[in-house]
Amino acid sequence: MDTHLPSPHPSPGGRGRSPVGTLARRAATLFVVHGILIAGAVFILLPFVWMLITSIKSPAEIFAVDFSLWPKHFNAVENYGFALQKVPLLRFAANGVIVCAGILLIQLLVAIPCAYALAKLRFPGRTALFALVLMGLCIPIQVPALPLYMGLAQVGLLNTYFAIMMPFFSSVFAIFLFRQFFRSYPDEIIHAARLDGMSEFEIVWLIVVPSAWPAIAAFSVFSIVAHWNDLYWPLIVISDTHLATPPLGMMFFADAETGSNYGALTAAATVLTAPLVVAFLIARRRFIEGITMTGIK
Repeated sequence: MDTHLPSPHPSPGGRGRSPVGTLARRAATLFVVHGILIAGAVFILLPFVWMLITSIKSPAEIFAVDFSLWPKHFNAVENYGFALQKVPLLRFAANGVIVCAGILLIQLLVAIPCAYALAKLRFPGRTALFALVLMGLCIPIQVPALPLYMGLAQVGLLNTYFAIMMPFFSSVFAIFLFRQFFRSYPDEIIHAARLDGMSEFEIVWLIVVPSAWPAIAAFSVFSIVAHWNDLYWPLIVISDTHLATPPLGMMFFADAETGSNYGALTAAATVLTAPLVVAFLIARRRFIEGITMTGIK
């Protein structure tokens, strides 16, 4: 009777890999990946850290030859006090909130029904209509800026909140994003709602929209950040300081008041950036869910 003992060495084919080697390779891969992500995060956050630190430095330290990240003498009270007293920064922030909230509300009211129709309803020309929506993504605001400005001037609506918000009431990006999300919504639930006698309007707002909060949160972050930081269109239609949005207000502040006072300038930038950071921190979980779930079928 022959007895075959197992070989103590792994076969040349590599099937007998050591668990220790596999764990080591996995640990090395995770180390490299996390190292790249941490380096990217530091690269992105460094300008914000520099802005915050500069806002509490004295002018002598800002222009000192020997650069130091942490200030030796705090000048936060003077910098922030100067910024808040010389120009109405809180009014600029309030204008930003009004403009962003108004634009976002109308965008959602328009985009959600349009996206639902493109995703769930069958009608002639649906594919061609969606192609036009995609083409709309290629048209920047600079293209229709002149006719929009002339139309607003003719009806006397320059220097109003409506003039700032009107070009952005319809968002093709929102239609595209919500359409991709609604495509993954089960058709069986919609058919059951129709059998129960619900109208399409009720299905959209009472059934589909409550499940679409991740996509709504994701788009809300994109919309708020884009219109909070928009300088081009408010610069065209607004000349009244009291209606200035945050970027336009920062431009007025930098031109008229600060001169070379970069401490006060970065203090003003910090005040006007803080609402964006708070909004993102509040919606970050829904934002990540909306980005990862959109388009999954």
